[in-house]
Amino acid sequence: MNFRNVKSIARKEYYHLIRDFRSLYLAFFIPLLLIFMFGYALSLDVDNVETVVVDYDNTPLSRDLIQRLDASPYFEVIAWLPNTALMTKYIDQAKAKLGIVIPAGWTRNMRADRETPVQFILDGSDPNYAGISRGYVEAFVQNYNQHMLVDFINRQGQTQIRTPVEARIRVWFNEELESRYFIVPGIIAVIIMIVGALLTSLVIAREYENGTMETIRSLPIRAEEFLTGKAIPYFLIAMMDVFVAVLMGQILFHTIIKSSFWLMVLASTIYLSVALSLGLLISTVTKSQQVANQLAILVTYLPSILLSDFVFPVVNMPKVLQLITRIVPATYYIDILNGLYLRGIGIQRLWQDYFILVIMFTVLATLNIFALRKEGL
Repeated sequence: MNFRNVKSIARKEYYHLIRDFRSLYLAFFIPLLLIFMFGYALSLDVDNVETVVVDYDNTPLSRDLIQRLDASPYFEVIAWLPNTALMTKYIDQAKAKLGIVIPAGWTRNMRADRETPVQFILDGSDPNYAGISRGYVEAFVQNYNQHMLVDFINRQGQTQIRTPVEARIRVWFNEELESRYFIVPGIIAVIIMIVGALLTSLVIAREYENGTMETIRSLPIRAEEFLTGKAIPYFLIAMMDVFVAVLMGQILFHTIIKSSFWLMVLASTIYLSVALSLGLLISTVTKSQQVANQLAILVTYLPSILLSDFVFPVVNMPKVLQLITRIVPATYYIDILNGLYLRGIGIQRLWQDYFILVIMFTVLATLNIFALRKEGL
């Protein structure tokens, strides 16, 4: 490989890049915007469930029930309503996610040791949100029942009954159960695909559209030199974006790499090489910037979000989609970042993901060289 040829191609691409406002916009502004939007707006946590209450009993005991629920960090009572019709309107208009109805005579039935039902109505339009909220409700009711049982036994002067099984739950890797610690590594994978694949999907197609590919064919350069020179400016920009994302994740969201920083750099380098190779291959095959851009979004950006275990768990997908996720590079890169960021493990546990990314890069780079040689370069 002649490095003078590589340097010349890289310089030419650099000059074009700094003069193209759209490319600079995609390279710098979009990644920063994604960090803020995903970090702050995208949250898988469920807190402060908006709750409205209809208390037909209106006794100290019924009010105590609601006050205990409101004191929980998972619920927020926003209104005490006079009837269920108004409660229905709140839920229909998405002003509340949970409605509670305490029937008349609730306290009297409880003191008489009769059944004391309380109605909880959940908005199930978002199944994930509703499922988590339902778990919160069931846990709250169970704790409240246990509290009332202890009070009853104490009033009777009896010995408190201990349950035979005591769950002692300890959470590893993400003790606070904060989704941002999982989301920030996924953002890095998406950013690399935007800069690495979307931008490079245009570079060779632009040469075809501008008619300069014929001139390039006449130059004494080889296909691998041409590809390397085209990729270098975008590689440097993408690595800058990675470092900025890591720094902002640490400052804004307190996501710290528990394992080796250099293992993250190595993984990012290999994954970025895969993204660049994929973008260049799309650009070579399509020969049209518009088609290349649309195909790159379909093949790189969307799978990185939808099929990489980033937003949607792979285990919940149909078997066919689970097989497709195995050819999505972001699947392995996000698994590496989760291991480095959350689990604090090293190369001895993650070497398979590194190896698969290297194989993907080798295959894509070979296909790129064959495609360009077929075009006469």
